[in-house]
Amino acid sequence: MSFSDEVIRKMKKQYTFIDLFAGCGGLSEGFVQAGFKPIAHIEKEKDACFSLRTRSCYHYLHDNNKLDVYYKYLRSEITRDELYNSVPRSVTNLVINATISDETVSNLFLQIKEMAMGRHIDMIVGGPPCQAYSLLGRHRKEMENDPRTLLYLQYGKFLKEFTPKGFVFENVPGLLSAKKGEHFKNLQSYFDELGYKIYYKMLDASDYGVLQVRHRIIIVGWLKDNDLGYPNLEKEKSCATVNDLLEDLPFLKAGEISNVSPYRSKINDYLRWSGIRSDSEDFVTQNISRPVNSNDAAIYRIAINAWNCEHIRIKYTDLPEKNQTQKNKNSFLDRFKVVDGHGYAHTIVAHLAKDGHYYIHPSLDCCRSITVREAARLQSFPDNFYFEGSRSAMFKQIGNAVPVLMSKKIAESIRQLL
Repeated sequence: MSFSDEVIRKMKKQYTFIDLFAGCGGLSEGFVQAGFKPIAHIEKEKDACFSLRTRSCYHYLHDNNKLDVYYKYLRSEITRDELYNSVPRSVTNLVINATISDETVSNLFLQIKEMAMGRHIDMIVGGPPCQAYSLLGRHRKEMENDPRTLLYLQYGKFLKEFTPKGFVFENVPGLLSAKKGEHFKNLQSYFDELGYKIYYKMLDASDYGVLQVRHRIIIVGWLKDNDLGYPNLEKEKSCATVNDLLEDLPFLKAGEISNVSPYRSKINDYLRWSGIRSDSEDFVTQNISRPVNSNDAAIYRIAINAWNCEHIRIKYTDLPEKNQTQKNKNSFLDRFKVVDGHGYAHTIVAHLAKDGHYYIHPSLDCCRSITVREAARLQSFPDNFYFEGSRSAMFKQIGNAVPVLMSKKIAESIRQLL
């Protein structure tokens, strides 16, 4: 075999991975788009598992030129059961709805080995729940006893069992400083004992085409006898803005819902480049907005005007006294925040599931918080990615996800190293 033939063979190789603490699949979506093959996704939240299964159906139907079935589901012409029955059972069985714990890992190992059918697991990816390491979580007295701070131990059990070539571990910046850095030092020592050389960097999603400032720790580990170092992630900032990202979506007022609707305008360069919108698709789903009461609507108008006209973030105590209906006037004073239409959005978080005050749409004519689809776009999910569950469940899944564009960039760089 010639050198060029060998290169081609390696490029065509489909590397496998399993996704732990998968959420709705932002991290795995990037790996799939980069050519990796998922063996299993493990996630404890039922709604997120349905989102993963639905997305698995999309990829199977796409690869087999049967996307018309998927589009029928998006248009509510067939049920979810009918969608799932249109693909081999092995497609939806990729998703395991389970909590990863001492009590479940042995059975999970058996399930994954059965699903792998003798194939080696090349990579493990995942981001254990990170609330305990967040800025808020670190101030809780019970943090030291929070089991989420030790989920890296469960992650390590999968490394020990399957000995993948490498792994990707995503978490919030607070991981580095939690308990004065003790947790991160323990994590490093643990992975070292398991035979992995680890590297880590603080990455900002906006450096990789995502229209959102989002800092995350990305740890990459390799078996010590095959150490490939940290992937070379070339930055690719976009000159597009949030207004460019949202311009073609349905124009909605507060409380309005447009589950299936045509695009409002033609596709632009950013939407095409990012893969968020496809030239071949003529409708978009899940434009679901929250209702807003009269007092919050008045606050939204004040906040939007202050930001768009003067570039000022209002504090709660700056509002007219009649609008200050909440007792807490000492903390969380930035609880009403407008998304920057002329730049990048601030970090999307799972709190979006509880209220939208921190993510007010930049248009005064809308006077509402962002919709499910708008939030998904800010996380660079493709428009054909369908989120299952209630509105709150959708927002939670989106807020917890790894932006797809950043994940794809990481996956492509890792594939080059492999």
